[in-house]
Amino acid sequence: QVPLVESGGGSVQTGGSLRLSCSTSGHTYINYCLGWFRQAPGKEREGVAVKQDDGSIVYADPVKGRFAFSTDNSEHTLYLQMDNLKPEDTAMYYCAVGPFCTGTSFFGDSSLQTWGRGTLVTVSS
Repeated sequence: QVPLVESGGGSVQTGGSLRLSCSTSGHTYINYCLGWFRQAPGKEREGVAVKQDDGSIVYADPVKGRFAFSTDNSEHTLYLQMDNLKPEDTAMYYCAVGPFCTGTSFFGDSSLQTWGRGTLVTVSS
């Protein structure tokens, strides 16, 4: 599996912005789902924004209107622009690719998915 590497995390105050990046190390994932997920301390991992294999992007309700998923033209870099950040957005953020997804969830054989190691986002009030 080609590694995914996230960057761009940090500490901001409520209302601030961050832009996360995820490098696919030059690998192109054709007909794959591309996604951003997060896991807060003591909570389960949740989908934040997932680009379906048809190109549509699905956002989790808590981030709609504040976060924006994009890629470069080659889809070798994924981005997550996060605006109007709130303390509840504090979490480790991961990018991932996988062949099957619905909504903001990946499903199917997890061995077919690739996950980055994450980048920490901390939002203080």
